[in-house]
Amino acid sequence: MNSPVDHQKTATEPRGNTPVLEVRNGSKIYGGVHAIENVSFDLYPGEVHALVGENGAGKSTLCKAIAGAIQLSAGDILIDGKPVKFSRPGDALAAGVSMVYQETSLVPTMTVAQNLELGNEPLLTRFRSLNIQAQQLLQSLNFHVEPTAYVASLGAARRQMVEIARAVKHQARVIIFDEPTATLTPEEIMHFFHLVEDLRARGVAIIYISHALEEALKISDRITVLRDGRHVITAPTRELTRADIVRHMVGREVIQERPQRLPAASALREKVLTVENVTMGTAVKNMSFTLYAGEVVGMAGLIGSGRTEIARVVAGALKRNLINGGKIYLRGKPIRYRTPRQAINDGIVYITEDRKVDGFFETMAIDDNIYIGRLATKQGWTFALNAGDRNRIASELIRRLRIAALDSRAKIIELSGGNQQKVVVAKALAQEPQVVIFDEPTRGVDVGAIPEIHAAIRKQAEEGKAVLVISSYLPEILSVSDRILVTRMGRIAAEIDAAEADEQKIMYAAIH
Repeated sequence: MNSPVDHQKTATEPRGNTPVLEVRNGSKIYGGVHAIENVSFDLYPGEVHALVGENGAGKSTLCKAIAGAIQLSAGDILIDGKPVKFSRPGDALAAGVSMVYQETSLVPTMTVAQNLELGNEPLLTRFRSLNIQAQQLLQSLNFHVEPTAYVASLGAARRQMVEIARAVKHQARVIIFDEPTATLTPEEIMHFFHLVEDLRARGVAIIYISHALEEALKISDRITVLRDGRHVITAPTRELTRADIVRHMVGREVIQERPQRLPAASALREKVLTVENVTMGTAVKNMSFTLYAGEVVGMAGLIGSGRTEIARVVAGALKRNLINGGKIYLRGKPIRYRTPRQAINDGIVYITEDRKVDGFFETMAIDDNIYIGRLATKQGWTFALNAGDRNRIASELIRRLRIAALDSRAKIIELSGGNQQKVVVAKALAQEPQVVIFDEPTRGVDVGAIPEIHAAIRKQAEEGKAVLVISSYLPEILSVSDRILVTRMGRIAAEIDAAEADEQKIMYAAIH
């Protein structure tokens, strides 16, 4: 493969026009440490330029500097070949640069229509015309969001839609998308890709940050890889494969091994958890399935199909209907939990899909976060902290899961996304469960950490535990599962043996 410089020349030299945006030797230093160092980057009108790298590689730092949220310690930013200085996001927006953040910057107490006008409010506001304009914009983008709804009432996916709509409304010449599809359904992702194509046709330049490398390969014209705050390579997308990108991101080959499949479930293996006709409101409707010891069951389906809700019902975080709510059996014994603690005491643990919201305590140390899992159990509960017990349990799980940290007393917020997720898994395993439910176990995780988390999932099954993995990422479902359940509209729509499954079969069952 050519050197990074050669690739960059190949990508840019045939173009005769001036870059709409250019960063020259950009550096940003925090506390003496480079977040990015001498990074150069360019973007042309009508181009989709994917920016990829592991957590901590410098992607967000670079883009926040471009969007005016932070200032570079050294280096230059040019718009249309002319140097610019952005002191705040408003300056960047005035120059035609808008960023759609992964964690939305909307005002929760304002309506969707009001948020769309933020930064460009008229002196006098007529709410009726404001709502009509917002409705027209949202409909033109195929976004089904009510303009009069308060942002606080919206789910993550619809908040992301409002962020995207706001960038379009401001008629930005450069739009930066930071993980734009992380909370969207496959159908919404398809609409989003159509929107990107429309923006590209209008000459809008797009920077696309994503952990989903398949998306980057599908939608981008060029790809730039950052590693440890430095530029590694820029190349036309057609010259790169997923394996190439991963190798540049982590600096080594990452091999994803497919597991040894187990035979189909039979009476010879222990039936651990049985869900019979469980119903919860409109989210879960007569759902039934069984988990066996030593087996990984993958659960696929669109967002809103009842996957997370049924997991939370099993784990005691949500309650099924009191009348005609169905039954759940743990090793043949009927169970109905009022709190998650009861489920934990029975050996059932649920690993949340949103680690930052309810997966860990960010101001606490790594070992304390892990030990909290042990304290949540009946066997581990104690009036006083046992430092020796904490150190022993945390050290063992840090070693088993290969959590990369200089010190177990380091704050968890200082870790990369992949290592944060490993701590959440470690906290769950400290409870010594018999049923483990993983909900989106590798969302927002570095590509180098994904095989390690998958290995940890398989290890639980090898130890005789019943494992359920919920994921929107179909390659993950196919990689770790022995058997696959597909949910649709609150029900199990299909059950597929993993050896016979492919993405087309799963998506067909999820949609039809």
